Amino acid sequence: MKQLDLFNSSKTNIERKEIQNGQYLHISDFFDKSTSDNYLQTLLNTIDWKQEKMNMYGKELLFPRLTAWYGDNDKPYSFSGITLKPKQWTKELLEIKRRVEIKTDVSFNSVLLNRYRNGNDSISWHTDAEKELGKNPIIASVNLGATREFQLRHIHTKEKLSIQLSHGSLLIMLGELQHFWQHQIPKTKKPVSERINLTFRVIK
Repeated sequence: MKQLDLFNSSKTNIERKEIQNGQYLHISDFFDKSTSDNYLQTLLNTIDWKQEKMNMYGKELLFPRLTAWYGDNDKPYSFSGITLKPKQWTKELLEIKRRVEIKTDVSFNSVLLNRYRNGNDSISWHTDAEKELGKNPIIASVNLGATREFQLRHIHTKEKLSIQLSHGSLLIMLGELQHFWQHQIPKTKKPVSERINLTFRVIK
């Protein structure tokens, strides 16, 4: 993985951040507006969205968002007590994946999609550090639709960081970040439209 290439870009729309126990790269306009608009509408209409359930404190709760798992046929993914079997890559997902792979020099074999229908949809504090992802996983996150706040919180120091993830942006998380930092998309009372987040991963 060409980490030095990632962090040596001269473009002004790129935020490069070395943080304690991790690093990230944020490109606010990785996809132009027209391309982002087209992908957003296509994914809203063609992805097989589901509202998964999880058990917590003896109760079955619906996820406060819709999800979908796509990827290579032999790459299931388990989190929050559920196991997802991947659906076959679509043309648009493969197009997005290729663009992300060129930037990261990583061959991703799966993607988790989250659909936030409004400000009530969210994802709580968590890490992407499941055993299937291996040590120091590289997660590439593409964002389409409404801008939402992405929060990071160090597990030990409790330091917090915030990033506004906008339409067409790309966030690359790397290094030890998943082992030391939690992240979330909190609920918001602001009127916001739909947002789709695609997190490309390598399942070992």
